[in-house]
This record gives sequence, structure tokens and C-alpha cells, in this order.
Amino acid sequence: MINGETLRQAIISGANNISSIKARINDLNIFPVPDGDTGTNMSMTITAAADALSNAEPADVSEVSRITASAMLRGARGNSGVITSLLFRGISKGLEGKKEASGEDLIYALGLGVEAAYNAVTKPTEGTILTVARMAYEAGNEALENEDDPAALWEIVCEAAAEALELTPTLLPVLKKAGVVDAGGKGILTIFEGMLSVIRDGVVVEYEEEPYEDVNDDDWFRSAAAEFDQVINFTYCTEFIVGRDPEITLDTNDLRLYLETIGDSIVMVADDEIIKVHVHTEQPGNAMQHGLEYGQLLTVKVENMKEQHKKAKEDNEKAKAKAEKETEKPAEPVIAEPVEEYGFVAVAAGEGLTNLFNELGCANVVSGGQSMNPSTDDILAAVLATPAKKVFVLPNNKNIIMAARQTVELAEDREVIIVPTRTIPQGMSALLVFDPDSDVETNVENMMQAAKNVATGQVTFAARDSEFGSKKIKEGDIIGLDNGKLTVTERTANKALYKLAKSMINKEMSFVTLISGEGISDEEAAKAVEMLENKFADQVDITYIKGDQPVYYYIFSVE
Repeated sequence: MINGETLRQAIISGANNISSIKARINDLNIFPVPDGDTGTNMSMTITAAADALSNAEPADVSEVSRITASAMLRGARGNSGVITSLLFRGISKGLEGKKEASGEDLIYALGLGVEAAYNAVTKPTEGTILTVARMAYEAGNEALENEDDPAALWEIVCEAAAEALELTPTLLPVLKKAGVVDAGGKGILTIFEGMLSVIRDGVVVEYEEEPYEDVNDDDWFRSAAAEFDQVINFTYCTEFIVGRDPEITLDTNDLRLYLETIGDSIVMVADDEIIKVHVHTEQPGNAMQHGLEYGQLLTVKVENMKEQHKKAKEDNEKAKAKAEKETEKPAEPVIAEPVEEYGFVAVAAGEGLTNLFNELGCANVVSGGQSMNPSTDDILAAVLATPAKKVFVLPNNKNIIMAARQTVELAEDREVIIVPTRTIPQGMSALLVFDPDSDVETNVENMMQAAKNVATGQVTFAARDSEFGSKKIKEGDIIGLDNGKLTVTERTANKALYKLAKSMINKEMSFVTLISGEGISDEEAAKAVEMLENKFADQVDITYIKGDQPVYYYIFSVE
């Protein structure tokens, strides 16, 4: 049986485990737009529960799971964070009223969590976190016929989750093409594995954020070496590539055997043309000297790991201290008495956009957007600070809609209506058609129709190397999105804007609104407006807004 303290430590361990590798999970995101925050969103979601549990002394598994579910519901960020919170909310329902949990209780509760997560998604996509959680539960449920030990069953759950994660590229072709597994699936496996460390071994995984660099094709073998970099026994991480001399017929196994005498963490890959070597040693020169027996050195890299580790530890301590300071318990939210009939809350980032939504009637604007997903609690605080009986919430980003929807049942003294706008221009158009003399249902219908009539263009930068269709994208490239679809790559923001506008503006359009971001100077913005007017002034009316939004150099709407 699992008692309350074991479950409490397991949740904390799961939070520490994913927080330690959130950067690596973030990097599994394959779309080049700067939205690679799955690991961050999931870690912040479950860390909200870990923080709540650290400050509580719950007596049984029912209370632990209740505190966990409540904290994760309020702390949920992004779609991946919301789905994670729903999994644990289902677990809470399954453990309700129980002092201890058997293996069967644990699996039953996980099943309720999987069901809740699937039900929350309109069109569940297989090959994602949903698949990993479902297959983990199914394996655990099947094992109940022969096993009742919670530790053994949770180990089966983790093994099945790992197998399901490896299957995600076969279920989602875009993952297969990119050569990665699903980021959300990796995240939930990492949480489950952190919990297993406590349930099976009684060991809480400690938080220690790993220093992380992207691994490119030329040094992919470093990722294999990292599997056994737990303890630094030697000072120098030595890597080199030897271009093989075709006249030298020495056995490469001899090189490997020699490396084993002077170091550890050896990864060596050889073919007819080159030998790639990775070794931790005190004698990097001797390692390379033996490599020269097979040909010429093409590349060499030697790093002092002890100094790196020392610096990384110092950097992590500073980052952790900064994070703790930033996540100090906020003041109690302001709760406004709901005296007005209608009120509005929007999500946006940038002083210009915040002022704009205020002018359009939003009592409160939640700071957030792409790569900065606010939590459910952030949105709830804005709702409660809005003095209205019925509060319309405009998320203005597809990754915020699920978190916004969780506020509906939390705001008990007022009605919350989510208008699922996916972009800033959609939110603006939705607000403009609101009619205070119409009922809620009619307004929602009209607001969503107005949103659908808006085409949104966005100019941003590529956050990572990628390939979509025939387009090869390099990190830092300027890219243009037509309603979320990548269609333009360019060297400057204004050139990308021009190409995107040409493809989106047609004879049926009447209005264009251009919103400049914080990375665009007033001079650049003026040139962009002049460029659009020279080309399209006889077709559409052009309005310019200084939005100051991060991430996007330009956002523009066409309607």
C-alpha cells in the first residue's frame, strides 16, 4: 500500500525530475516558431503542486491527491500543462476518500486521469502525451491480473510509457521526419519515472538542472556519451575525428582498447572514411596521438569538465535563486464585486496591445502569449478582478485556450465565457462586434464568426533548425505565417511582411491592420506602412498600431 507521505514525495520527485530536463524536452518541439516550451509548461504545472505539498502535511493519499490536483489546475500552463493537470485531477478522483492506495487503486485512478485528458481535447491526436498516458494505463491495467504491488505496477506503467513514447514518430509523420519523439509524451514519462524512484526505491529525485546544448548532426555521438556522464572521474572531455588513411589497415578495436586504459565514457564510431572518438581522460594528447596512427586529425575539441561543471553549478544556483525570487507567493488576488452585467479579459503582451485591449473594453489584460503562456490562476485572477456578472475571456492564442477553460468552474461568483480566439487580431475583431443588448449565446456566436472572418499574418524568427515541405529553415531565419502555416522565409522582417501581405491580400479584402512588435524601430515600421500603402492602398484601408509585442516583429490582420 502507498501512504500519503509516499505519494507526497513521489509528486515532488516527479516535479524535480522534469524540471531538471525541461530544456531538453523544450528542444523536442519541431516547429520553428518560438513555441518550444512544453517542458517549461509541464514543469511549472507540476511544480505548483510540489510547492503546495512542501508547505502542507497531508495525512492520507486522498488529501495529497486533492492538494496536487487543485494546485496543478490553477498552475496549469499551455495545452501540455493543462493535459498534465487533468491526468492528476483524474487520479485525485480515483483516490478520493482513501487513506492508502493499493496497486489496483493507483491504476484505476490513472485510468480516470487518462479518460479526463481525452475528454478535454476536442479532437485527440494519437502520437502525443495522450497516447503515452493511455498505453501506460492499459499496460498497468492488464498487469493487474498477475500483480498487485504498487511499485511493480508503476514500474510497468513507466516501461509501457517509454515504449509508447518510442512509437510516437510512427503515429505522427511530422515527428518521424524530424527524428524526434513527442515532447509532451517525454514530459509525462519523466514525471512518472520521478514518481517511480520514490514508490519503488524510496528515493526523491533531486532538482539539478542540466546544462544543455543542442546536439547537431556532426557531434551526435556526444548524446550517447552523456548517458554515463553521472560522475566526473576525469578532467578532460576529448573529442576528435580522424580522416582514415586507406593504406593503414590497423584494427580500430585496438584504439578503443587503448582508450579504455586512459579514460571512460568512451563512444567511438568508425567507417571506411572516418573515426569519431569521445573519451573522458587525463591524457587528451595521448588519445589524439593514438588516433593519428590511423590517419589525419580533422577536428579536435577538448573541454575541462570540472571547470564546466563548477561554472554550470554556479549558473544553476543563480538561476534557481532568481526563479525562487520570481515565484514567491504572490499577494492575494483582488476580487471585484460583480456589479456590472458584462466584462472582458484578454491575453496579450506588449504595452501597445495592452492599451489597445483596454480601449476596446477589457477591464483586465493578462500578460502572455506565444512562449509566455499564463497559468489558469493568472487568468482566474484577472476574471475575479473584473467587476462583472458575466466575464468573456479571449485567450488570443491556441496554447492558452485550454488553460482559460479551466477558470469556468473556479470562478464561483460569476459566469465565465471563453471565446476561443487563437490570435490577437481575432480577439480584436471579436470585441468589436459585441452587442450588450444581445444574450450570451448570440454574442459568442457573433464574436466567433467575426474571428473566423479574420486572416492573421505573423512575422517572427525561427527558434530552431527545421524542415517543412521543401523549405529548409535555419535558426534565426525570418519567417512568415499565414494563419499559422509557414509560407515565407526571408532575411529581414520587412521583406517577409511584404511577401506575406502579397499572398494574403486579395480583391475581396477591405481592411488591413498592421501591428509592430518590440523588435521593430519606428523608422522600420514607417517603411513597412509606406511599403504596404504603395502596393495595396487602392485595394484596402490600412491601419497601423504600435503593439510592442515580443516574439512577433509584425502581426497583421486581413478582412
